[in-house]
Amino acid sequence: MSHKAGFVNIIGNPNVGKSTLMNAFVGERLSIITSKAQTTRHRILGIVNGDDFQVLFSDTPGIIKPAYELQSSMMDFVKSAFEDADVLIYMVEVGEKELKDEAFFNKIIHSKIPVLLLLNKIDKSNQEQLEEQVNLWKEKVPNAELFPISALENFNVTEVFNRILELLPESPAYYPKDALTDKPERFFVNETIREKILLHYDKEIPYAVEIETEEFIEDDDIIRIRAVIMVERETQKGIIIGHKGAAIKRVGVEARQDLEKFFGKQIHIEMFVKVNKDWRSNAFQLRRFGYNQK
Repeated sequence: MSHKAGFVNIIGNPNVGKSTLMNAFVGERLSIITSKAQTTRHRILGIVNGDDFQVLFSDTPGIIKPAYELQSSMMDFVKSAFEDADVLIYMVEVGEKELKDEAFFNKIIHSKIPVLLLLNKIDKSNQEQLEEQVNLWKEKVPNAELFPISALENFNVTEVFNRILELLPESPAYYPKDALTDKPERFFVNETIREKILLHYDKEIPYAVEIETEEFIEDDDIIRIRAVIMVERETQKGIIIGHKGAAIKRVGVEARQDLEKFFGKQIHIEMFVKVNKDWRSNAFQLRRFGYNQK
């Protein structure tokens, strides 16, 4: 029996549902999902295995015009998504009219690989609006196959997955068949804590934060974690900790609950806040956190 395997890379504007879609495909929460834009910073690889296939999904940061060094690095991850894809998923949401970067849009419409255009959040539209959007995108991206979907409600997601399987090349598996992702455990600890910060803090605070897991010690029935929350200013440190430590305690409790579900073990987590001045504009610091891969 022949075996198929390949890379399926998901791109689109911020907050159109890329992370929700990848988590729907993979069946695990690998990517951060919140209503705030710019929540995915890295390319996250989620793996779906079957007896005769392995699909490697890559969830990329939303496409923006970079304002500082961190965002430039995030856009480098998006550029790399064009380079190794066997199938490209271009995701838009109902009501959207264009991609935020013209150069990326040109790459999509001149792509030599199959492009699936997913019109997401159709549960928030009526029939007339949907038909108008379908016609608009068919005209804008004539090389794409269009699927109206709702990633959140899981509508039409199976049909998209089946089409992906048809388009994949014949190939042996790239990763072991029991692999769920190419990311290490510490990556998911960092992302889980960052998700809670995105949910509970406003304005610039979530975007000035980076998480570093300094210790991840796994025993038979418990995992002990020590994580540092990096901020750029002393004032941000105070906001993260909160009055009598209440704010950081809430982050810790919610992160622990999610991590216990993810790892299937009891979690003991300690968190500390440190000031790492202007880390988002510092090329050395960005490399250290895994952003600048040049």
